[in-house]
Amino acid sequence: MTRFAVLLRGINVGTAKRLAMADLRELLAGLGFTAVRTHLNSGNATVTGPDGEHAPRIEAALRERFGFEVRTIVLTAGELRAIVDGNPFAEVATNGSRMMAHVLSATPDPALLAAHDVVALDPERAALGPRVLYQWCPDGLLAAPPLAAFAEKHLGVTVTARNWNTVTKLDSLL
Repeated sequence: MTRFAVLLRGINVGTAKRLAMADLRELLAGLGFTAVRTHLNSGNATVTGPDGEHAPRIEAALRERFGFEVRTIVLTAGELRAIVDGNPFAEVATNGSRMMAHVLSATPDPALLAAHDVVALDPERAALGPRVLYQWCPDGLLAAPPLAAFAEKHLGVTVTARNWNTVTKLDSLL
């Protein structure tokens, strides 16, 4: 059995897509996952389950049970650990709430990356890693260039952002 981090995009951000974390835990357990634990109220969970492609199953279950579309990204514990270990801004990012990990649903096509350099939007504070765009936002995310929107538009991937405090907490839970 493998440990996974489950990241739901856009949950409990506004008035749409409201989801109690108790309901998310119940849904994930109903899909056969064990050791289900949620973190915060924004669609973060850790689970144990067999290897496989879990995001489509979770998305379908959310659509069926709650009636809304929720893009879901699932990372193995090893993939999340690689994101944590690969942080190129560890020495300068002194505030975990302003250090962002924009997690990608898949590794972007190299040709798309060559044609659309997302790091060029914020070259001194952004870096590309395996399935992640790192972004140090010392003045806050709203003041930083919109890497996630650019990546989704040009690289054909889904992106969900988590601050570094959340990323490292999920890593410790795994």
